[in-house]
Amino acid sequence: MDRPGPPGGAVTTLTLIGKPDCHLCDVASEVVDAVIAELPDAAADGIEVVERSIADDPALYELWWEKIPVVLIDDRLHAHWRVSPERLRSALEEATR
Repeated sequence: MDRPGPPGGAVTTLTLIGKPDCHLCDVASEVVDAVIAELPDAAADGIEVVERSIADDPALYELWWEKIPVVLIDDRLHAHWRVSPERLRSALEEATR
């Protein structure tokens, strides 16, 4: 899911790293979508969601294969294995201020 950033505003990038047929990855994606949907429009519009697969990128595989799903916020590790909606909401609210 890609969202355009706010006009002239900074964009926060949330990267979700997973692979096909990964149950935890599907759950993490649902958490990300739900949390962003609950944010105020001004904050949600400033978030770009990028989904990457370790199946498509050997470098990502080397880094993250044991930890997927992985959530990065502005290229910094936020979570792996399980994504807490409350913790993600707080981190995104902070990042979009």
